[in-house]
Amino acid sequence: MAVSAAFWAGRRVLLTGHTGFKGGWLALWLQELGAEVCGYALPAPAEPSLWQVARLVECVPGTLADIRDAQRVAEAVTTFRPEIVLHLAAQPLVRESYRAPAETYATNVMGTVNLLEALRGCDSVRAVLVVTSDKCYENREWLWPYRESDGLGGHDPYSSSKACVELLCASWRESFLRESGIALATARAGNVIGGGDWSADRLLPDILRAWQAGQSLTLRYPQAVRPWQHVLEPLHGYLCLAQALVEQGEAVASAWNFGPDSEGQVSVGELVERLAQRWPGEARWSVEASGQPHEAGLLALDSSQARVRLNWHPRWNLQQAIERTLDWHQAWQAGEDMQTFSRAQIAAYQGETHE
Repeated sequence: MAVSAAFWAGRRVLLTGHTGFKGGWLALWLQELGAEVCGYALPAPAEPSLWQVARLVECVPGTLADIRDAQRVAEAVTTFRPEIVLHLAAQPLVRESYRAPAETYATNVMGTVNLLEALRGCDSVRAVLVVTSDKCYENREWLWPYRESDGLGGHDPYSSSKACVELLCASWRESFLRESGIALATARAGNVIGGGDWSADRLLPDILRAWQAGQSLTLRYPQAVRPWQHVLEPLHGYLCLAQALVEQGEAVASAWNFGPDSEGQVSVGELVERLAQRWPGEARWSVEASGQPHEAGLLALDSSQARVRLNWHPRWNLQQAIERTLDWHQAWQAGEDMQTFSRAQIAAYQGETHE
């Protein structure tokens, strides 16, 4: 399956989390495809942000409100009457979930409930894609990649909240949405990198902030292995899956993994070393000696289902993902028009997917 501009042209798409990192890239891509996009999210969480730097406010209308506000969510759905809903709004950070666990569950779990409840009463909706996380699995620290049929879990509040979202989506699908003719799927992606991410407590933003300021980077978990991929990779998967939900309905209404090839599954330390080789200035780092909150040590995804049934597969390997990320950052530093630059990266990716 290819992402089709003919399919997306004129489609009414409600995108939650459109002011965030992944949401901003997805909003821009949807607009490139000709979709009629309406966003729902809190104001951009960082300064600077992709939302600001790429001037997304100029091309993506929407509501700036909290997903925990059930009334505002319902009003946004009723007013826009979407055909497709892509739900990315979330509290997305592991360390923040330790600092604010109740808020994390309220946003990720009850925020999703608010959205799904609003959609039950909207007869225009045909497909819903809820984005969760690769961390929703019960992590056993084993060598094998996790499949969609593996057990859910989560040590930290963030991971646990995403497992909860998977369970509630399965319940709403079976209890309410199927009988309403709404196809609901969930998507679990690996760790994403790319231009425009300035979130706190994420590896790439921390690296770029430190090295740009001429400072040494402090690593918390250099041995932790993660499935790294460019942000456009899972977004391509989300678009393919949402399209399939409209065209195939219940046949694809389930959970889906979108992760990199095995070469993208490397340790934090190796990723930092590869970034340092490409960084134009001095690149220094050290390891944090004090105790840190628990995070999974080894995590990998099996994306066979997406490869076979959606014909989705990664196009940019890890080195290309690193280069595209640093290219974006350096273009921003040079004062280039970042909306134009971001659109060019999307076009380059689409060209390489032969779509």
